[in-house]
Amino acid sequence: MSVRIMPERTQAKVFLVDDHPLVREWLSQLIQREDDLAVCGEAEDTQEALQKIEETKPDIVVADISLKNTHGLELVKDLQVRLPLLPVLVLSMHDESLYAERVLRAGAKGYITKQEATKKILQAVRLVLSGQIYISEKMASRMVHKMVMGRAESQKSAIERLTDRELEVFQLIGRGQGTRRIASELHLGIKTVESYRARIKEKLKLEDGTQLLQHAIQWVHSLQDR
Repeated sequence: MSVRIMPERTQAKVFLVDDHPLVREWLSQLIQREDDLAVCGEAEDTQEALQKIEETKPDIVVADISLKNTHGLELVKDLQVRLPLLPVLVLSMHDESLYAERVLRAGAKGYITKQEATKKILQAVRLVLSGQIYISEKMASRMVHKMVMGRAESQKSAIERLTDRELEVFQLIGRGQGTRRIASELHLGIKTVESYRARIKEKLKLEDGTQLLQHAIQWVHSLQDR
């Protein structure tokens, strides 16, 4: 009597990028429990992620916006250039109304907040793996309304009017970093950072560096409290 050998079920390889070890551990445990998913590697910053992603060749990258040394948007953009077919799902604590559109424009295939139930996070991973885009129903409705009705620049919040790079600089200011440190971290010239600071002050209608610092600190704290 012949014995039929069933083919092994393939597992999609997931690469995790987050600067918090406990978050990576939580995500890893969540994913490893699934029969069709497996964690193939993890990293805490962009440089480490790019190197290990080349080595492990994952099927999907799940990355945070806030990373050690660099911003998650830069990782998404780098991956879009180096590996345009590799899907990226951004999983972050930050407000999706501010970041969802930005990460999609940068090349990510989805955005979900860490506050969502684990079931939804796994759903988002599988949806992106299938070639679709994942955003919340609320965000999808907002984006469709914006596309159909249009939205004047004057209707945007002050923070929304900041470019991706200006938002990075603003966030680093809010973390207490000075111009030289920001320049080093973002690999920019000091004068370039000063130019960004000036544009941020103009867009947010702030009078001086003190107001900029106070506003940035308050904004960073508001994100952490969400």
